[in-house]
Amino acid sequence: MNYFRKILRFAVPYRKYAFLNIFFNLLYALFSALSFAALIPMLDVLFKQTEKVYDEPVYTGIGNLKDYAQEYLSYRLTSYSESDEMQALVLVIGLVLVLFLLKNLFNYLAMYFITFLRNGVLKDIRNNMYRKITELPIAFYSEKRKGDVIARITSDVLEIQHSFLSILELLVREPLTILFTIAVMFFISVKLTVFVFIFIPLAGMIISRIGKSLKKQSDRVQREQGEFLSIVEETLGGLRVIKAFNAESRFFKVFSASTERFFHYSNKLLNRQNLASPTGEFLGIVVIGVLLWFGGKMVLVDKTLDASSFIAYMGLAYNILTPAKAISKASYGVKKGNAAAERVLQILETENPIKDAEDALDKSEFQSAITLEDISFKYEEDWVLQNFSLEVPKGKTVALVGQSGSGKSTIANLVTRFYDVDQGEIKIDGVNIKSLTKQSLRGLMGLVTQESILFNDTVRNNIALGRENATDDEIVEAAKIANAHEFISQLPQGYDTNIGDSGNKLSGGQKQRLSIARAVLKNPPIMILDEATSALDTESERLVQDALEKLMAHRTSLVIAHRLSTIQKADAIIVLDKGKVLETGTHEALMAKKGVYHKLVAMQSFD
Repeated sequence: MNYFRKILRFAVPYRKYAFLNIFFNLLYALFSALSFAALIPMLDVLFKQTEKVYDEPVYTGIGNLKDYAQEYLSYRLTSYSESDEMQALVLVIGLVLVLFLLKNLFNYLAMYFITFLRNGVLKDIRNNMYRKITELPIAFYSEKRKGDVIARITSDVLEIQHSFLSILELLVREPLTILFTIAVMFFISVKLTVFVFIFIPLAGMIISRIGKSLKKQSDRVQREQGEFLSIVEETLGGLRVIKAFNAESRFFKVFSASTERFFHYSNKLLNRQNLASPTGEFLGIVVIGVLLWFGGKMVLVDKTLDASSFIAYMGLAYNILTPAKAISKASYGVKKGNAAAERVLQILETENPIKDAEDALDKSEFQSAITLEDISFKYEEDWVLQNFSLEVPKGKTVALVGQSGSGKSTIANLVTRFYDVDQGEIKIDGVNIKSLTKQSLRGLMGLVTQESILFNDTVRNNIALGRENATDDEIVEAAKIANAHEFISQLPQGYDTNIGDSGNKLSGGQKQRLSIARAVLKNPPIMILDEATSALDTESERLVQDALEKLMAHRTSLVIAHRLSTIQKADAIIVLDKGKVLETGTHEALMAKKGVYHKLVAMQSFD
């Protein structure tokens, strides 16, 4: 129930719907009991058992309520039946129909209002999960598979709706229905109702034993669903490689093994869950059977109960079975929903280690330099950077070069605060970046990565990602600076052309120029270029490099370079190896030195 309480906090904004639901459920439960009790006078009329009462009875107090109600009803029926028995029958049938109509009307209104609460909670949980997914650091997703996260925000949240939130309907309606029904049953016969209560706890104990392992089995099902969603996500992302290496059958084996496990776990879970309804119904019928025997004895032998009251009583007893079954089914729902809620709350309650300080500053301008002071960082056990220092003065271009794994991209990740340093400090204008809000820090920076990250949207919206209020003229100007306007103009709908998932309708060079246009439009004072040309052909590289030079003009730039031909104009080149600085200088100075940088250049042929 701990998870249930945590999920229920999302219902607070919709409490007015909960109150309306409770109010109409109260009326539903009351009229549900009264509609069966109203059968008694109808049966009395049909079986000609109505006792003739010619004088209107007098109400003398709560202790005389049952006798007064029966005598008053008999008095009214007597007055009608004296002239026409069919008129009396129509009267009691009309009473029964009105009560059943009101019962079902209140049931609909109760469900109508709870719908807004259920769907509102579902919406808010998903919104909170999505916000959390975007807030959590990149390191979180190196440990979690993306498919598993997708499963949590889709199927697990739906499971919460089917299990936890469906219980909200039962919390008031079913207990009240049972309560009012039992009250009327006591009203009809105390002795018979006490007898019923001997059997109900026994049936409840048997039903509760069935659902003990449901949470564990449900957790297995949901984890396996996350597993095969991850396989689908990886397959779609790497489809070209899978086809190129004829690996379809290998991936199918992995996927089919996961779905086989899902099939096995789902069968065990659903078969156990399905056992609840027939077990509950059989035990209910056993109780009804015992009631028929005991009540029949009271009618036929003891003569302490009339036949009409007994038939209505049996209807009331059966009226308890439906809510009792719903409550037992809901208890399984709680156990099953616990597993889903646990997985959802794992995301929602994950602490973000990279967060703004309480007194974090908003910085809107860059004035002097970016400084890295004796920073050290490791992803897991091994240090990627140790005691590394660097200064990037305003308006200068500093390039980082070195073999793969030397720590170049790590520096970009640390400056943008995608990760936090383990030791040392990174400062902008002498202020530690941990003292700045993440939004204002990243607002000062533009990022162009090796892999062009674009979205399934129009060209216009991809360029305007960092400035949603940008005008058409500003978007076109940014595209021109990035050497992208010409190819965009030739697209079917120009700037309104959808570029497909990850921009796959475009070539590598076109995608990269769109990324540069996006950075140009943002117009940040600091540019970080992470191997922005390494994946391009020579023609595309020339266009992109020209665009990058326009982008870096009059800006402070930190360039991570693989192709050394792109950084010859840098103000300073830092040569790295395993997180340590080997050489520093301009292109000409390092070439003259004939050291590590000279060897790296010699290994690359360029025009």
